[in-house]
Amino acid sequence: MAVIDNGIYEAGRRTGSPSTLDETFELVQEGRGMAWIGLYRPDAEELHAVAREFSLHPLAVEDALKGHQRAKLERFSDTLFVVLRPAWYIDSREVVEFGEVHLFIGPQFVVTVRHADKPDLAPVRRRLEASPELLARGPEAVLYAVSDEVVDGYAPVVAGLENDIDEIEDQLFGGDPAVSRRIYQLLGEVISFQRATGPLREMLESLQRGAEKYSVDLELQRSLRDVVDHVMRITEKADGFRSLLENALTVHSTLVTQQQNDEMRRLSEASLAQNEETRRLSETGLAQNEQVKKISAWAAILFAPTLIGTVYGMNFTHMPELDSPWGYPLAVLGMVAGGAALYAVFRARRWL
Repeated sequence: MAVIDNGIYEAGRRTGSPSTLDETFELVQEGRGMAWIGLYRPDAEELHAVAREFSLHPLAVEDALKGHQRAKLERFSDTLFVVLRPAWYIDSREVVEFGEVHLFIGPQFVVTVRHADKPDLAPVRRRLEASPELLARGPEAVLYAVSDEVVDGYAPVVAGLENDIDEIEDQLFGGDPAVSRRIYQLLGEVISFQRATGPLREMLESLQRGAEKYSVDLELQRSLRDVVDHVMRITEKADGFRSLLENALTVHSTLVTQQQNDEMRRLSEASLAQNEETRRLSETGLAQNEQVKKISAWAAILFAPTLIGTVYGMNFTHMPELDSPWGYPLAVLGMVAGGAALYAVFRARRWL
């Protein structure tokens, strides 16, 4: 059964706990007090039964059945339809999770519909039952108490987000390469949190503006102002978190660009140094080639007279021109002429 709790209240005190919804409807019709029905994930038949008895608007009933609604407040004749998005922070995964609470507030009834395990509204009901003077102020007192419970639940979310943002600032300037993903993911959680909390201020202020028209108790109006103050602080914090994370993304992008520029500069300097070393080695190689050319050229020049001298140094019995008086001068002349010719050739080829 989707009914979690079902009570009848007169003058702020519980006077009955009907075992069936039909009994509850009868007591309300007889003017026996205010009904507070708590439903958890009701099916269509159960919610439509409640809707028929309390004349709930079909559009509001459809929203309550489907769930996944944004925080909002709508008035259908003398019935208020309110959607609240409670939130809690899972620090181990750094995610904000959301529940959903729908409230139908009528002249003599309150119907709460939950689609998540959190928040548990049983403590809210117990606190109100322990304060009959507050509960006696009517269905709006239940709306105030549930709203206050949801808004108070945002404080741990803000604390968790703030702690993780402080850690991100340390990571950002510590050079951690994984920080960009963490910033982006946390920014998404903050934006989701803003969607849940952003409409609350306008919703509660709208309730305040219509308080006199719908004869809302003065003390309840003051209590609602206190909730509005809490909501304003929460939304300002969330806006600040978003700005910090967006700035952190910008700073991270700047730091990464600077690191890339520094790396490119180091690579350019290394490339220039390598080119300089290559040029120096090339010049050394060219100089060595020049030296080899010179040595080779002089070796060739000296080779010609050595060849002639070697021929004359052979021990032959019969040697042509040995008895000629021009033999020696011709040999010397051949040595000089051969060396001069080679010198001229090497000089023309720039070997010398």
